Amino acid sequence: MDKTDERLIAALRHNARASLSDLALQLNLSRTTVRARIERLQSKGDILGFSVVLKEDVLRDPVRGLMMIGIEGRGTSRITRQLQGLPEVRAIHTTNGRWDLIVELGTETLETLDAALAKIRTFEGVVSSETNLLLATKKDS
Repeated sequence: MDKTDERLIAALRHNARASLSDLALQLNLSRTTVRARIERLQSKGDILGFSVVLKEDVLRDPVRGLMMIGIEGRGTSRITRQLQGLPEVRAIHTTNGRWDLIVELGTETLETLDAALAKIRTFEGVVSSETNLLLATKKDS
């Protein structure tokens, strides 16, 4: 993937519905080049698909947060399975550094988020956690 592909992907992330003509104009490329690059990126598996973000997707979770979790010993797999069973959990990320997992949470209210955090803290093996509320999203891929 070269710089032109990266610029094309950035343009598609900004507006995946942009026409080939608009993309070509924006990137100073021919329409044929834009189409060929998109097709190549798709065939190589760099672009897996295009998605639509609906207003209700954003409204579904008016309260969102990231919970960083420290785990004692080798309990990460078990705790990950427990987290996957919680309806408030949107994503689970393994990481390096101070925290073992970073969990994305989404709820309707602060009270529901607080209850989910309290439940997670009771999981055997969770020794520490820190949570940050997400206030606004400027860019979502």
